[in-house]
Amino acid sequence: MRESVRQSRPHDVRRIFLTRSYRHFIDNVFFTRLNAVCLPPMTTPRIYPLGDTALVCESPPPATLECQRRVWAVASAAAGWPHVVDVVPGMNNLTIVFDPLETTADTLAPLMKAAWRDADGVAESGREIEIPVEYGGAFGPDLDAVAKHTGLARDEVVRRHSAGTYVVFFLGFQPGFTYMGGLDGSLHTPRRAAPRLEVPAGSVGIGGEQTGIYPAAAPGGWQLIGRTPLALFDPARTPPTLLQPGDRVRFTVAGVHTG
Repeated sequence: MRESVRQSRPHDVRRIFLTRSYRHFIDNVFFTRLNAVCLPPMTTPRIYPLGDTALVCESPPPATLECQRRVWAVASAAAGWPHVVDVVPGMNNLTIVFDPLETTADTLAPLMKAAWRDADGVAESGREIEIPVEYGGAFGPDLDAVAKHTGLARDEVVRRHSAGTYVVFFLGFQPGFTYMGGLDGSLHTPRRAAPRLEVPAGSVGIGGEQTGIYPAAAPGGWQLIGRTPLALFDPARTPPTLLQPGDRVRFTVAGVHTG
């Protein structure tokens, strides 16, 4: 009987993890990024259990490439630890899911702390991808609002946004939604006070210190500055997501519109 329980346990663990971590995911991804403060990149992370089947390692904001490289390095190490059944790297955080019949959070916490301390960081080895964007107008209805908030001309917002090279930190919110680091500090703009009920697929937005792309129509509160015709998520494609963590992205100007 015990053997049959063990065989089915990884699937049960994942189900429990997904249920219990939903609130954690929403809190960390959507709210803690809004009021990020500058802290040293080597700040000691907070390590805490998530239920009785998972352990979280979370570094304080802001989200930096150096921190994200450490997240990837620890994720790579944790994947090889005994009785770890899943590893979920996020932005500034990492969650490991384990078999509670075989190990505990108290056993794994020192391993995670040491791995974070000793990690050299994993350089992103992803692809370089260009994303064409139609800026402004019906494609980017918040371009003028971003220009007003930043004090820049709308053409300068477009120039600076398209001049950067962005690294995909992780995918979340919906399949294929990219959270990217590297946004010019002069373009940081708070999210909309009133989120839209539906954001068109392919919309390129700014949310605080990050830029990202909506892969499918969905409610959202990011400032929309443009739209790409590329499909970010296609279930018939392998892999289904166009972008992966570690990929480097350049936005190219396909057009600039008014009205």
